[in-house]
Amino acid sequence: MNEIMVPVLLLSILGILFALILAFASKVFFVKVDEKVIQVRNELPGANCGACGFPGCDGLAKAIAEGSAGINSCPVGGADLVGRLAKLMGTEAGEVQRMVACVMCQGDKDLAKEKYIYTGIRDCRVNNSMQGGSKTCAYGCLGCGTCQDVCAFDAIEMINGIAVVNKENCTACNKCIEICPKNLIDLVPYEQTVMVKCKSFAAGNVVKNACKVGCIGCKMCARVYPEAFVIENNLAVLNYKHGLDEDLLLQAADKCPTNAIHPGLVKKMAEKVNEVA
Repeated sequence: MNEIMVPVLLLSILGILFALILAFASKVFFVKVDEKVIQVRNELPGANCGACGFPGCDGLAKAIAEGSAGINSCPVGGADLVGRLAKLMGTEAGEVQRMVACVMCQGDKDLAKEKYIYTGIRDCRVNNSMQGGSKTCAYGCLGCGTCQDVCAFDAIEMINGIAVVNKENCTACNKCIEICPKNLIDLVPYEQTVMVKCKSFAAGNVVKNACKVGCIGCKMCARVYPEAFVIENNLAVLNYKHGLDEDLLLQAADKCPTNAIHPGLVKKMAEKVNEVA
């Protein structure tokens, strides 16, 4: 009997001793968590996309609570999140402009030429490493869908060999922008309807030989609306600022001879469909 009780007693004493040590250690090494950090973290969407520049939502929550990051630092949450955080932090929300990604290229399989048939790994970066990619245009979308693969919000789809963003799903997390080897994807205002969907700096004759919808730097758009369009390095550049005249922008899109300005191509295709109907 004593042979059984002795080890039981020893184990009980050791258990009590270790419990006391752990209790003491928890008091000594206790890290006080700021209640404000927890409240902010509960408001954040939890995407952990890193678009804010912090290591996930936990890092951003701590920074916002400490005042080292703004309440508008999360691009995923949008205006609703900013409003809730402003109320929580006791600050003014201010104006929040929603931004979305846009692929600045319309050169799909029917409109842009290819200099060779790519049969390698489905990755734009690999494609681009082979003589600058399979497209004749050195600036065009390669259509392998690498941006689609990294999008955690199902906001990008491949249509006829070109990446197209569904702006309703886009959260402006910047993942697609960072991974595109052609630097084709920009953030534009959600309400923006007119865009120069080309990034080619090539001369006009070179663009015409490579793509039917590329910008040739003809300056027609700048003549129609010089306050909005400028020509830089053979490329029309649109200034996405507040207060632009939508009618003048659409007139500029209509004047574009190659339909490089969106929604020029979309609009004219719709008109052709209506004429046939």
